[in-house]
Amino acid sequence: MIETAAPDLPVHEGVVALTRAMCDVPSVSGDERMLADAIERALSIHAPHLEVLRDGDAIVARTRLGRAQRVVIAGHIDTVPINNNLPSRLEGDDETGTLHGRGTVDMKGGCAVMLALAVQLDAPAYDVTWVWYDHEEVASELNGLGRLARTHPDLLAADFAILGEPSNAVVEGGCNGTLRIELRAAGRRAHSARAWMGENAIHALAPALALLANYEPRSIEVDGLVYREGLNAVGISGGVAGNVIPDAGALTVNYRFAPAATAAEAEDYLRALFAAAAPELELVVTDSAGGARPGLDAPLAQHFIAAVGGTPAPKYGWTDVARFAELGIPAVNYGPGDPSLAHTDDERVPVEQIIACERGLRAWLTSA
Repeated sequence: MIETAAPDLPVHEGVVALTRAMCDVPSVSGDERMLADAIERALSIHAPHLEVLRDGDAIVARTRLGRAQRVVIAGHIDTVPINNNLPSRLEGDDETGTLHGRGTVDMKGGCAVMLALAVQLDAPAYDVTWVWYDHEEVASELNGLGRLARTHPDLLAADFAILGEPSNAVVEGGCNGTLRIELRAAGRRAHSARAWMGENAIHALAPALALLANYEPRSIEVDGLVYREGLNAVGISGGVAGNVIPDAGALTVNYRFAPAATAAEAEDYLRALFAAAAPELELVVTDSAGGARPGLDAPLAQHFIAAVGGTPAPKYGWTDVARFAELGIPAVNYGPGDPSLAHTDDERVPVEQIIACERGLRAWLTSA
């Protein structure tokens, strides 16, 4: 096999051109190596002021200036699968246009902002650890930031962290937690012509479905931000054949809970909720990740908000700020792009947001 060399990224040609170049290096989860190579190459050539380290396809670059405080600025380089939406295309000009293509929102715009600033700022007001990591869009145990937290936690040590996830170029604090459960029903098989001789396990899921259909999600204030929760059926399985009463059925439910609760408290809430409505169903937790409180009261967060402007909002989805929260590091989301367009085939970002994030981060990192 002939391996293709990593491309040269245009780190000095403006952040919009850099975003396009990074988007045009495909990096679907599990295939990040070429983009990781390109980032490492750009840093080795253009950023002699940084110590550059690599762990798999995660690139860590950090200053060693002896500043009183250190911040981590991180972003994932992988994307969901491409669907005829590369190469990228720019509608309009490179100051007011819209950039289309896989990764423009989630989240190569943020990663490009990071790379441009990492190269250009050799004496920021804080020591900075820049992290571009792999495998964010797949199973949690593969996540590159999680891997670094487990194997090299010293590389993530900091007083404050920023994750470049899409946030429409405004600060989004914390994130909701997520809990996925299965509600399992048992029945008894029978011929469907003699249904009275069996017990239909799929029908037994009806009380849980009725609860979900009538459930009104809560809005919970946490440290000044209001987080909207969600509780929804996201899958159902069961059935043996077209003429057999099923003896097993399962309903998959996803709960997005406000960061006022821990994952254990969220589980207790669901157990009580479904025990009252459908006590015959078995509840099994299949996935769980705690959220993160906003962290906006931290002094560095306050200084950051003042520098970039805007009114902070809550992050409704789960993001890796929760991993920083587990490490005791206050963290926020700040990046270009509308998160509702992430993973869509018409993924697109106003270039003004990419430019705004670059200016906002630069202003903060160059002011004491």
